[in-house]
Amino acid sequence: MLERIHLEILTAIKEHGTLTKAADSLHLSQSALSHSIKKLEGLIATPIWKKEGRNLRLTAAGERIQTLSNRVLPQFLHTELLLNQIVKGEMGALRIGMECHPCYQWLLRVIQPYLEQWPDIDMDVKQEFQFGALGALLSYEIDVLITPDPLFKPKIVYIPVFDYEHRLVISASHKLAKQDFVLPEQLSEEVLFSYPVEPQRLDIFSQFLNPAKCSVKKHKNIETTEIMLQMVAAGRGICALPGWLVDEYSKSMPIKSLRFGDKGISKQIFVGIRKTDQNIDYLNDFIAQAKKTK
Repeated sequence: MLERIHLEILTAIKEHGTLTKAADSLHLSQSALSHSIKKLEGLIATPIWKKEGRNLRLTAAGERIQTLSNRVLPQFLHTELLLNQIVKGEMGALRIGMECHPCYQWLLRVIQPYLEQWPDIDMDVKQEFQFGALGALLSYEIDVLITPDPLFKPKIVYIPVFDYEHRLVISASHKLAKQDFVLPEQLSEEVLFSYPVEPQRLDIFSQFLNPAKCSVKKHKNIETTEIMLQMVAAGRGICALPGWLVDEYSKSMPIKSLRFGDKGISKQIFVGIRKTDQNIDYLNDFIAQAKKTK
């Protein structure tokens, strides 16, 4: 029975007092305004306003509707503003899935200035999608995928945000510490620590050991970067991490990094998004911030 236009008309009448001024404020003709209210009065079988000279006075029924207007119209306006911001890419949710376990600390440096720039964007980092987030991106469970190993699909676009070198990490007192690079056969007696990832997805295997038909003595999984590096620093084994991350930890831990072979292993971090989301401003600004953060 009640429509939004009825609420707007009564609010305008309450504010301006006359039919002419109310119609002007709503960009309606006086006849259209009067017709709308007469139709409502017919439905509820009671007058909504009464004339007092040139002015209009709301009846008890009109006052009750106008009270509703005071509560509801601001909510309409606020919701429309939010919808407009969403359409323009000024507001929304950013759910990030990680396929790069050691990149979490880099991501923290991206997030801090980004949240300051976009205070109305909700953000969540989905750790449970580590090492398998492509399906989550395609199914709209996440909006952004951080990965060093993109699997290209027609509906996904990957943007490289920075280059790095994947390096071997050893104790500063390791027998290989004086070398600049390591050869595959030199790791045959080593214990390798890695994140809980399938060996075929680890670059140390796929790009270094397997092509040379070499392996390590033992392979153990450790979930946290800090514990892994503590084990390496204590001489319990070796690991492979991004060079930029090793450089950070080497300032406070007795560790060193070596190149894999004389040419090394070059990598990139990619941000993957759905192609249909390429025009969303807050997504594009996240990618821009990621490119600036090393």
